Amino acid sequence: MLNPADDAFAQALSAVLPEGTVTRAPDHYLEEPRRKAATPAALLARPRSIDEVARIVRTCTEARVGIVPWGGGTGLVQGQVKPEGPAPLILSLERMARVRALHAEENVIVVEAGATLAEVRTAAEAAGRLFPLSLASEGTARIGGNLSTNAGGVNVLRYGNARDLCLGLEAVLPDGSVLNGLTRLRKDNTGYALKDLLIGAEGTLGIITAAALKLFPRPAGVGTAFFTVTGPGAALALLARAQALTFGGVTSFELIHRQGLLFLDECLPDLRQPFADRPEWSVLAEIGLPEGPAPEDILATLFEASLSDGLVTDGVIAASLTQRQAFWTLRESLPEANRRIGAVSSHDISLPLSEIEGFVAEAPARIAAIADLRINCFGHLGDGNLHYNVFPPKGGEARAFRHLAPAVMDCVHAMVAARGGSISAEHGIGRLKVADLERYGDPTKLAAMRAIKAALDPLGIMNPGAVLRQAD
Repeated sequence: MLNPADDAFAQALSAVLPEGTVTRAPDHYLEEPRRKAATPAALLARPRSIDEVARIVRTCTEARVGIVPWGGGTGLVQGQVKPEGPAPLILSLERMARVRALHAEENVIVVEAGATLAEVRTAAEAAGRLFPLSLASEGTARIGGNLSTNAGGVNVLRYGNARDLCLGLEAVLPDGSVLNGLTRLRKDNTGYALKDLLIGAEGTLGIITAAALKLFPRPAGVGTAFFTVTGPGAALALLARAQALTFGGVTSFELIHRQGLLFLDECLPDLRQPFADRPEWSVLAEIGLPEGPAPEDILATLFEASLSDGLVTDGVIAASLTQRQAFWTLRESLPEANRRIGAVSSHDISLPLSEIEGFVAEAPARIAAIADLRINCFGHLGDGNLHYNVFPPKGGEARAFRHLAPAVMDCVHAMVAARGGSISAEHGIGRLKVADLERYGDPTKLAAMRAIKAALDPLGIMNPGAVLRQAD
């Protein structure tokens, strides 16, 4: 059993840390973005060094107090809140945000976990390099949280998830020991890949304090276009053609359903859209190329070839940086429109590419059998990641339909599992999907995960209740 982070614990922790490191947690640290769950009360620690983090973790271990890591607070699966049980210690690394080193010739940047994604991208850009992880929340999301959730985003198709972008980690393990793994090596076969174990563990196996991250050359030319397509199957065929035409230079390939564009009309009417008649399906495609061919010419060739055989029906190629940014503003505004409408149930799923068309065709009727609801399907088509979100009918309020959320989520997740997909593509498990992980996860994998958790964190203090159900 865990103990609460009470006044006596606060005094004990403050005694081993500089003044001002430990306070009662303000409300901002107690809520998640959708305000569907909150931590009733907690202590907050904001260390400035790896040594202070180690002291905090050792003190929590000795007192059996749970630790809830806090990155930027942008997670959507309730991994940053602890609604039940003894009051935890919230651990924020926002004061540990330095760029420790940048090796442009190696294409490596070493940063502390509290740096925001935007800060890392800006530092890379100043050195003439690219850090390709890209999320709408980059100004708030922190690298430690990005790695702890193995964040995805719009550039996974070309550059991979956060795990693929990390060479080495520094971390504090549950006993307070420090893992000194900030290697910049591209090859290192010296035993178990502890880095990969900590990435995606959502703070349940340790606290990531710094990372060595991969950088890339900046493309000489970038081209962006909106194409209307006849459906997800045509979009996938268009993607394959684009990859062949650019020799793998497609950076992003976003699928957007008409409902999302109508939500923008409803909630953000001043946002200019590229097509007067909102298409049933469209894709936002971006390519990055080396010196030589003009990306706009490549996109024009792609459009002409795909128009002639019916894959696309219309298209707009960005003619300037301003227009390219406007296209991306439209795409990145979809989650805000969703928030304003209010979802009944939201789903972050992934499917084998060949299963996407069948899933999209099957799901509306299955959901309609539950109730008359609206579906906004959009996402990162190239890596099979769909945000499949369900909303009340027009004029209805989400709270009047929230009782249907479990049935809707069960319906969607069952279809995904039947097609060999995943119930969590890029947001993680947190506390929201623990039961679904148990339901759909491979039993042998779950047993191995529990064994690893018990070996590294026998007291269960690291983000208790996240990813795996907390033991009694």
